[in-house]
Amino acid sequence: MITTRPYLREILLKREKIPSFDTYPFNLAAVRKLNKLSFHSDVTYIVGENGSGKSTLLEAIAVAWGFNPEGGTKNFSFSTRNSHSPLHNCLKLVKSAQRPRDGFFFRAESFFNLATNIEVMDSEPCDFAPPVINSYGRRSLHEQSHGESFLALIMKRFGGRGLYLLDEPEAALSPARQLSVLMRMHQLVQKDSQFIIATHSPILMAYPRASLFMLDEGGYRKASYKETEHYKLFDQFMNNPDGMLKAIMSEELD
Repeated sequence: MITTRPYLREILLKREKIPSFDTYPFNLAAVRKLNKLSFHSDVTYIVGENGSGKSTLLEAIAVAWGFNPEGGTKNFSFSTRNSHSPLHNCLKLVKSAQRPRDGFFFRAESFFNLATNIEVMDSEPCDFAPPVINSYGRRSLHEQSHGESFLALIMKRFGGRGLYLLDEPEAALSPARQLSVLMRMHQLVQKDSQFIIATHSPILMAYPRASLFMLDEGGYRKASYKETEHYKLFDQFMNNPDGMLKAIMSEELD
């Protein structure tokens, strides 16, 4: 069977539209050095230290695709604070000939606002459509922990043949729950889904055969899982926690 994935094949930076590379977010190395970024048909990871621009880049991709900047599907239009960058205006998305049937932009920092918006929408009776919360497991996301509500989202709401953009989904997940997310991701990939994920988690970024891009002061580069500082640090700590704790606790504070 011929697959149409990846639904999002690549992004191109329209450099002629950049007002100035001296202002945020265009002064980020990952943006200044960006020409073309190609995505895996299954899973692509965008990783880097805080401030490297991974969430900014993922947000711009999501908004350029048509998702709400604060998360959700294309049908969500709520806004609690207009804080997204203008980077989306400078991106060209190269898409597959066939559009995905489903899609979602998850961002950990505004998931509470999304849960609230679902309750607001369901407070307005509609004779032609079932309650929105039915697609999320029929239980208010506010009545669950952050981790439980995200699991309800990926287990109940994500239906397959979709483009799913996830920004730091590990924020409220235990290691065991992160493994559950990996299992669900694999099920959805087998149902013709594509994931693009910004993460710090060495557990979540372990999906086999995925593409992985490291963002740093040099811009961005493709890397293998075990080349990432996230994996190296996690591996060193798990293999010698006493030694690492002794080393960092013996350092003098400035």
